[in-house]
Amino acid sequence: MPHSPDLEQALRAAGLRVTRQRTAVLHAVTAHPHSDTAAIIDRARETIPDLSHQAVYDSLHALTDAGVVRCIEPAGSAARYETRTGDNHHHLVCRSCSRIVDVDCTIGAAPCLTPGQDHGFVIDEAEVVFWGLCPSCSPATPEPIERTLHV
Repeated sequence: MPHSPDLEQALRAAGLRVTRQRTAVLHAVTAHPHSDTAAIIDRARETIPDLSHQAVYDSLHALTDAGVVRCIEPAGSAARYETRTGDNHHHLVCRSCSRIVDVDCTIGAAPCLTPGQDHGFVIDEAEVVFWGLCPSCSPATPEPIERTLHV
């Protein structure tokens, strides 16, 4: 892994010590957003071959707690990690190949959805996951689908 002042600065800005393990894990997440832990371990080991599973889990935990990375957990999927944080964006997930892509908030600033009743909660985030088939998995001429939005 090349020396990365940007990654080191991100760690310092979040109040974290800069370690080889954290830098390798952050580099893996930055280079491959929406990766699961197994993929992050494999990619981080390209830099630190003897990196333990526990060191990766500890790094991911510290990075998530500090807000440097975000953990998403689509239904039926392992936890995935990304460095796009703080903007309340959403995700598209392919039902066939599990590909995940980012989708900007559809209605302005966070939270971009407002419930009919807040029950006294101070709401600061809405999590939305759109499900479907990515272009590689969808048929060439999809049949029209009637959709009903339930809010």
